[in-house]
Amino acid sequence: MKIAIGSDHAGFYLKEDIKKYLEEKNIEVIDMGPSDDSRVDYPDFGHAVGHKVIDDKLDFGIVICGSGIGISIAANKVKGIRAALVSEPYSAKLARRHNNANVLAMGARLIGLDMAKEIVDAFLSEEFEGGRHTNRVEKIEEE
Repeated sequence: MKIAIGSDHAGFYLKEDIKKYLEEKNIEVIDMGPSDDSRVDYPDFGHAVGHKVIDDKLDFGIVICGSGIGISIAANKVKGIRAALVSEPYSAKLARRHNNANVLAMGARLIGLDMAKEIVDAFLSEEFEGGRHTNRVEKIEEE
């Protein structure tokens, strides 16, 4: 499994912790930045993760900013990305099961590392159910 990860300055430390957590699980992580907690613009990293997932056909992406809102909006601007902002594990499961989300967005100021790990595990453990959800997901790409 290959996952691209990126954040802004507010999400930098959670990004680093999640990257380490995934690598300990033998998951390949491609860090799209930033390399430190200096002030940056979240759209740059949301776009970078989105393009990496689509262009390199990676399994998933993870994006993190202070609230998760801005970076999820930025990631969703990339055609083919379905970024879901979640703050607890059940929503992460549903994002995969019902919406075929391919990017997980989280808010570093809203959740701690333990919750972030639970969310990541829930997201990665689920598969898209297809069926009645397929038509709805396809409609997202129509616009």
